[in-house]
Amino acid sequence: MLEKVNVPEDLRKLNGQEKKILAEELRKKIIEIVSNTGGHLASNLGVVELTIALHSVFNTPIDKLIWDVGHQTYVHKMLTGRKDKLHTLRQMDGLAGFPKVSESQYDCFNTGHSSTSISLALGMARARDIQKENHKVVAIIGDGSLTGGMALEALNDAGSSNSNLLVILNDNEMSISKNVGGISMLLSKLRAKGLYNQVNSKGKRTINKIPIVGQKFVKLVQKAKRGIKQFVIPKMYFEDIGFRYLGPVDGHNLEELEKILKLAKKQEGPILMHVLTKKGKGYKPAEDSPDVFHSTSKFDVLTGEKIGKSKFDYSKVFGQKLVHLAKDNPQIVAITAAMKDGTGLRAFADQFPERFFDVGIAEQHAVGLAAGLAKSGMIPVVPMYSSFIQRAFDQLVHDVAILNLPIVICSDRSGIVGNDGETHQGLLDMAFTNLIPHFTIMAPKDFTELEQMLEFAVNLKKPVLIRYPRGKEEIHFEKQETIDWGKCEVLQEGKEVCLIGIGKFVAKACQIANRLKAEGINATVINARFLKPLDEIVISDYMKQANIVVTLEDASTKSGLGSEIQKIAFEQKIQTEILKMGYPDEFIKQGNTDEIEQKYGLDEENIVHLIHQIKEKSVTQKRGRGCLKIVEKKS
Repeated sequence: MLEKVNVPEDLRKLNGQEKKILAEELRKKIIEIVSNTGGHLASNLGVVELTIALHSVFNTPIDKLIWDVGHQTYVHKMLTGRKDKLHTLRQMDGLAGFPKVSESQYDCFNTGHSSTSISLALGMARARDIQKENHKVVAIIGDGSLTGGMALEALNDAGSSNSNLLVILNDNEMSISKNVGGISMLLSKLRAKGLYNQVNSKGKRTINKIPIVGQKFVKLVQKAKRGIKQFVIPKMYFEDIGFRYLGPVDGHNLEELEKILKLAKKQEGPILMHVLTKKGKGYKPAEDSPDVFHSTSKFDVLTGEKIGKSKFDYSKVFGQKLVHLAKDNPQIVAITAAMKDGTGLRAFADQFPERFFDVGIAEQHAVGLAAGLAKSGMIPVVPMYSSFIQRAFDQLVHDVAILNLPIVICSDRSGIVGNDGETHQGLLDMAFTNLIPHFTIMAPKDFTELEQMLEFAVNLKKPVLIRYPRGKEEIHFEKQETIDWGKCEVLQEGKEVCLIGIGKFVAKACQIANRLKAEGINATVINARFLKPLDEIVISDYMKQANIVVTLEDASTKSGLGSEIQKIAFEQKIQTEILKMGYPDEFIKQGNTDEIEQKYGLDEENIVHLIHQIKEKSVTQKRGRGCLKIVEKKS
């Protein structure tokens, strides 16, 4: 069947049995490909039938489908002309792991973060109405994403809009971490209502068949039932705010899905269709551990075991150290936005359940909650993926920094994370936090320094951002000086070149220095440690001695380390050549880390080559002639 379907028009020609066969073939293909490329497995296996039904009932791409987050769109991509490219998934110049408008007309919007789809869909629906067009707009959102404030704001607006809009709630009872909070409780009650309605319908049909008394008995029971129903099943939130509620419906029953989608398609106004699916459906390891297979590296299809997974990474080291610190300090609390396992907090949650708070997918609330805890004498530690911290920028400014509260924000997955692409690269955290008064910004060179920085941060009594990359340490350094606020660490000294690195790229600075030394060029290597406050005194002294200064950061050079070093040189009139090595002012597409670093000239070979080029130029020119020279690597 999969060979017959290249675009949705082909899908619409299949009968029900053929679509069931297609669903199994899609599952098999996704498991095969993701086992080789890595990616989001469980969520895609859970929406196979739903995706088939959507493209069967709606006239895509004229009708618009907006997928919340978008990590569950592998099936969508396969049904919309991209099945032969799926083996390039999440690879450089291959298919993105999320919807991309540049990739297909069937992708209506670039998505990657949660809770945005209803807002986007409502905007498109209103534009359609203003332009007097006649097509359908559908938002598909998971129950985990529904905890995000943006989704609730959009529901509130859409419910009173009278716009023709269909919101499909894909309820698999599973976000990245187990769903929590009132929305999760509400959905549990709605699921119970679905079971109640099934039992009620069957019972009514049976009693109606009883001669003479059957129908009278049903009416009598119905009167009593209305009172009981109000007690057992509270008024539904969605209908109260203006949506017509349909469901729950079995998300793996194609006939039922198509039936209710056709019904929804005919309705006027905002509709919410509640679909129950099983995350990981059809692959037992993913069904048993949907959190593990939410986003997975390569794995063995037969066993489900990950291939080449490191025993230790920065997230695990952070989590272990936080548990150690919390044993001696009862003021330490930890907060996660539905990422307990991803950020290394499982052990903390198990040992200190009364001091652990999972707020669901709600980064703004997570930081606001931390501010309330800190103002009341606690020391909140809030690890989040770097690309998700930007969702709480206003809270960092308004609720944390203005009061100078002792909150430790841990920016996990900072820098290039690779295969998830633009929406997940963590390149902006230093730049935007650098703009906020009172914040201290640190980045460790290895695991040990992360442990030292975390211990330092929880005792600093100021707002702190600690950023660290995904995965393992590049080098384990023997030299480990005590952390002192705003002080850098000089790892080796030389006169000709000054290499200043921060975080992950300190290891790269050392590797470059070793290559230069083998070529007879002595270099200073400085571990900046702090972006803010930067150790201007020590750094400027070494800059004055060097012919070439090289800054290295796994981040945007805008408002980052390179910009700060440039500022020091300008203010102190240090006449030297500065080579700023980092990422340019653009969004970085997917690819593995090595490929991306090479593409943007951040590999060791290219940086050494650039240093030689600058050195050769300075031989023909008197040092100090003219003004400060800045060399900024372009892609």
